[in-house]
Amino acid sequence: MNHHCTTTAAGILAIAALALTGCTADNTIDAKPKPKPSATPLSPQPSFAEIEEAKPGGTPLIIPPEPTGAKRAALLRALAAANPAIVKYEDKAITAARNQCGAFGEGVKKPDWLASQRFTYKDVTTTEAQGKQINEALKGLGFCKA
Repeated sequence: MNHHCTTTAAGILAIAALALTGCTADNTIDAKPKPKPSATPLSPQPSFAEIEEAKPGGTPLIIPPEPTGAKRAALLRALAAANPAIVKYEDKAITAARNQCGAFGEGVKKPDWLASQRFTYKDVTTTEAQGKQINEALKGLGFCKA
């Protein structure tokens, strides 16, 4: 047998064995999978849970049902008046509006900031001032039953 063929065959078998067992970045065999690092926020922000608290006495905050027909159209118009970009994604705007109703409970801090966060998604940014307009619109429509 040719010595060159033996060396090549041995090299191929070694590569195949390494491929089957797996190697880490430092070329050592790792029998146990390493845990993935957890995602960390870029800047410390208070969580919604820290800002929104249940009403005194443990009363849960009510999220209204998804509006349809004329009520949905009226809600989208009111939201667009505060920030026209947020209704670009109608379903996201409706979901954000429903969830924002929780910001009207007693003990909730920074409801305008919460609105700005809820209505910022994809390529849409909502300011705290626009969040205040959104809150006023939701209250004015009677959409949220606080």
